[in-house]
Formats: sequence, structure tokens, C-alpha cells
Amino acid sequence: MQPPLLLANIGQLLTLQSASGKPGPRRGPDLKQLGIIEEGAVLCLGGKIVSVGTSKEALRDPWLKKNRKKVTEIDCADKVVLPGFVDSHTHPVFVSPRLVDFEKRIEGATYEQIAAAGGGIRSSLEGVRRAGKRVLAEKVLAVLRDMCAHGTTTVEAKSGYGLTVESEMKALDAIREAASRWPGTVIATLLGAHVVPKEFQGRSQKYVELVCTEMIPQAAKRKLAQFVDVFCDQGAFTSEETERIFEAAQQHGLSVRAHMGQLSETLLRPFLRFNPASFDHMDHVNADDIAELARHDTVATLVPGANYFLGMKEYPQARPLIDTGVPVALATDYNPGTSPTLSMPMAMSLACTHMKMSPAEAIAAATINGAWALRVADRKGSIEAGKDADLAIFAVRDYREIPYWLGANGCELTIMNGTLGTPQ
Repeated sequence: MQPPLLLANIGQLLTLQSASGKPGPRRGPDLKQLGIIEEGAVLCLGGKIVSVGTSKEALRDPWLKKNRKKVTEIDCADKVVLPGFVDSHTHPVFVSPRLVDFEKRIEGATYEQIAAAGGGIRSSLEGVRRAGKRVLAEKVLAVLRDMCAHGTTTVEAKSGYGLTVESEMKALDAIREAASRWPGTVIATLLGAHVVPKEFQGRSQKYVELVCTEMIPQAAKRKLAQFVDVFCDQGAFTSEETERIFEAAQQHGLSVRAHMGQLSETLLRPFLRFNPASFDHMDHVNADDIAELARHDTVATLVPGANYFLGMKEYPQARPLIDTGVPVALATDYNPGTSPTLSMPMAMSLACTHMKMSPAEAIAAATINGAWALRVADRKGSIEAGKDADLAIFAVRDYREIPYWLGANGCELTIMNGTLGTPQ
């Protein structure tokens, strides 16, 4: 049982509470609503938020007056406090960085050329297949701790660099072990359908069958994953193969999400019958699909770190998505090949400068809509009584500074489920 915790003298408290009261993820103009309280305070007890208001109101609280000596107080000294970031798309289970890919890309090789030469996703397989579960768990735990130092309290973690039944289950086991040793929250995703591994080249249907009949049932039986993800794109899996995998996931009680539209356009409507939690990347999407998405709660998770690191001139079209009413989230896409960043403030900065999202929209997309993308918005993503005590204190005076300071980490302290993270 965590001790009572009071954050007081908060300059700007970004509660992310909904002003409109509309159900579901934030859309359109509501994405800018941050629910700011000046001179704010938050009281937490037992890992939960119990009251939110001004510091003056908090100090008048009868319970707090009676139990003041038992409470750990944090003087926020007019800094900014917001919900801990929800990073809803990461690939943390790998052994080594892909430095050859990095150099080849600088020399002008394309994503497809690098993959054809033996680089790309497939080049990470050997390390994961050979590594023991403990080694992988330590790698994941180190990443979670680094993410926490940047203000992230909830992380979606995918497998996907093993692509055998044994190594995919080992990766999910490593995620579970790391999560058990971290005070934050981890949502595990089976990404057995990342690419077709070399040993199944030319036999993709056989590999899809393996994913559907062995990987998904085992992950579901052992409760190792909440979601099944598919990389549906050229060079990966077709729409028909993706639908088959989604059907298997549903049959085993797992929710679905997908990499969509990163390299080429895929029609989205056929997948909406599966009620996917999110479509991620979304660089290539047509106006009709955008209009259809606006009628659903499926979140478009944008990952500008990948576009930046790949040296792409074009970024996801956030403005048409937002202005049409599609719920948008932001994530790091942390991975060794295309987005080796674990900083949500960096992703937010790129969203502002390259996708023309406002700082307020970027913060909502990185918190409450990230929580919707993981289907944990009932307990994550905003600072409200009854929700988990996930908060981040930033050593700035104005929330707009968080995405403004490019590549800087202004996070001073992170609180995860009521537990203090390690200060910088």
C-alpha cells in the first residue's frame, strides 16, 4: 500500500478532464481541451487519485488536515503536472541496434532495399532467437526505466523479433517479467505477424497458419498478450492474411490492432468489423477511409519518430484526420530499425513541427487518446478521482514548453500507480 501523496503548488495542472463530457476518445476541437487548473493540487492514496483541485481547496480538506503527518508532500513550485504519457506503440524486445541499416539508409538505400539485402526486421531475429528470457527481460526493463525518466507511465510492448512460436512466447514472457519489476503499466501485444521470416519465404500462407493455430492460441491460453497486431503492408502481410489473423485473434478472445498505411495505402473499411483498437502509422490513407474512421472509436496512432529517422519528407496527415473527427494518438514506435527513440516529448515535438498539431493536441494525443488506443482510458490518461495515480512533473512554467524544447527532457519526476519514479 503506497503512502498518501500530495502534489501541491502546481503552476499548471493539466487534468485532461473532458469539458464536453462526450464519451469515447477525444476528437476534433475536444482534442485541445486540457482541463487546466492553475495553482493546482492532487491527492493520491493507495495508488489512486482521490481528489483534484486547487492547492487552497486541498489544504481545506478535512481528511488531509487530520492525516497531514502521514502524507508525503511534493512542492511542485509552480511547475507543470500532467498525466503520465501513454506510449501506445513500442517494440522493446530486441538485442542490438541496427547500425548497418542506419549507414545504408544514409547512403541512399530504401527501406525495401535494406530488407532485400538481409537488413530490416529480419536482421533482428537472430539476436532474439538466441538470447535467453532473462537477458531479454533485462533489456525491456532498462527501456521501461528510461521511458519513465521521460514521463511515460504506461507502455504497449510488442513481440515480433522472434517469429517462431518459441521465440515469440519467450519475448512475451520477457515483457511480463520486466513488467512485474516496474511500477508502471505494460500492455503486451503479440506481433507474430511482423514479416514473413526467411524460412517461410514464398510460403506466407504456411506462416500465417502458424500464427493463427499456434502463436495466438498459446498467447491467449497463457494470458501473455491483450492484443494481436499485424504489419499489413507491402513486403509484409496482405489484407486477406490480416483478416485471417484477426479472425483467429477474436476466436481466442484477444483484441486487435494493426500497422496500416506506412509504406502504401491499404483500404481500411474491411477491418473495421473487427473493432480494432488502433491503426498505427497511417501515412497513406484516403479521404473516404478517413470519413469512415471518424464514425468509429478506432484510434489513428501516429508515430512521427519513424518518419524522421527514415529521413522521409512526408509525415502522417494529422490535420485532415483531426479536422474530420478521427481520434488521434501519438506514440514513439520505439524500435531498433526505424525509430530508436523512447521520448514521448520528442514524438510530440515532431508532431507539432512536421504534422502541424498544436501543443495541446499533442499532449492529449500522448495521454488520454493513447489510453483509448490501449483500451485503458477508464483508469489511465487523465488526472481524475478514481483513476490510477500516474503523473509526470515537468520543470517548465508552460505546458507548451514540453514539445518546444527539441530533444530535451524536462521531466523532473514521474509517479506510476502512486509510486515515485527515480528522479533525474
